[in-house]
Amino acid sequence: MLCFLSPDGFKNYAVGHCVFNSSEMKDIEYICSFYYNKDEFIRFSSSVGEFVGYTELGVKIAERWNNDTAFLAMARAEKETVCKVNIENCAHRSRLEKPGSVTPPGGKHTHMLMCSVYDFFPKHISVKWLRDGKVTTSDVTSTEELADGDWYYQIHSHLEFTPRSGEKISCMVEHISLSDPLIRDWDPSLPESERNKIAIGASGLILGLILSLAGFIYYKRKMQGQSAGPVQTSSDQFNLFCLGHWTSLYLCSPVLVSLYRSRPP
Repeated sequence: MLCFLSPDGFKNYAVGHCVFNSSEMKDIEYICSFYYNKDEFIRFSSSVGEFVGYTELGVKIAERWNNDTAFLAMARAEKETVCKVNIENCAHRSRLEKPGSVTPPGGKHTHMLMCSVYDFFPKHISVKWLRDGKVTTSDVTSTEELADGDWYYQIHSHLEFTPRSGEKISCMVEHISLSDPLIRDWDPSLPESERNKIAIGASGLILGLILSLAGFIYYKRKMQGQSAGPVQTSSDQFNLFCLGHWTSLYLCSPVLVSLYRSRPP
């Protein structure tokens, strides 16, 4: 709301906005500020629940508005009517991804990290890399602010490096929409998908070893059982051989003769 009161340039205006700390209504704050000649003199905050004056005139007006039950109830309802309907549009803005490993292009370093920032407006933004809490500018490359086509932008920054034991690497973003710099630390552990692949491979290897060991034990026991059976003499072996080969007439004639003589008449 903008209202010019006189030709000398003094103006009265009000600004209302929603602060989205998350998509939950309890974490959303509605603020409406009233200005005269660029100075804020009254503010309503849904966190406070009433109007607060910052000048002598503002204190008097705020007291009158707070005593107006209907007007105060309307101000308190603004959080629901103005902010709630815009949760899907605003709660996810200025999204900073955790730094992730990507394949380096080749050179003096073995690793490269990428830090991505999405859905921010206005365009100007600062993305910096921290190594053990200190800003580093060497081996850093960044894209320009890329327009998404919906008023919002994204940017990607890369850091080539050689890992050092115990080193902490972070990505820091500064933007007008943030009250404090936003920092995300790099997690050097493997991603969950890679950990799952390793776990599945290790499980398969262990299962294969167990099956191989079980087969070996079974084979050894079987061989021990055969070696513990009755010992056959050369004559027994000869007779068994001949009983299985009736066509070997000349070789097995003694067995055939014996069987023939033992037949009943």
